[in-house]
Amino acid sequence: MGIALKIESERFEDYLVADTVVDHDHPLIRETADRLSPRGGTEVDVIRSMFHFVRDDIAHTVDAADPRVTLLASEVLRERVGLCYAKSHLLAALLRGQGIPTGFCYQRIGVLHGLNAVYLAGLDRWIRLDPRGNRNGADAQFSLEDERLAWSLDPSRGEIDLPTVYTAPSSAVVETLSSAKPGPAWYEGILPHAP
Repeated sequence: MGIALKIESERFEDYLVADTVVDHDHPLIRETADRLSPRGGTEVDVIRSMFHFVRDDIAHTVDAADPRVTLLASEVLRERVGLCYAKSHLLAALLRGQGIPTGFCYQRIGVLHGLNAVYLAGLDRWIRLDPRGNRNGADAQFSLEDERLAWSLDPSRGEIDLPTVYTAPSSAVVETLSSAKPGPAWYEGILPHAP
């Protein structure tokens, strides 16, 4: 199992909110979520399907050497690219649109790394999922038994898990991505270090 998670809010509805960034009311998000939801599938089937889609079908900006900056879930889906934060915004929007409470978690690995926590009603517990994408040494997997995030942390290098499950994306992340200018390696030296 992973770390003991601390939820920011006791209210599940706070983890279902649509806002400017997690725009699950956007037609493209709704259409994609409906298409990815397996007919007759369980809650776990829905979560697994959407996780694999975001992890595997949406390119990570660094891996793809892509000059575009995406922030909003609908942008990430339309452009098919984003940093870990942006990919976590998309996964949250897809799942929230299907009524599955989803929050935001972070790790400090030199810079801030963004991922998700998802509440499984059938198991009455939260699990973390890392939709970053499995290239350049990352190995995130869908697992209900043992947490399999993209990176193994090295505490001797100051790498740590931040245990809070937030209801909204980090304001530092939103500000950074909102002000970033597209171009080659635009992310170098500007990524946040704290949520």
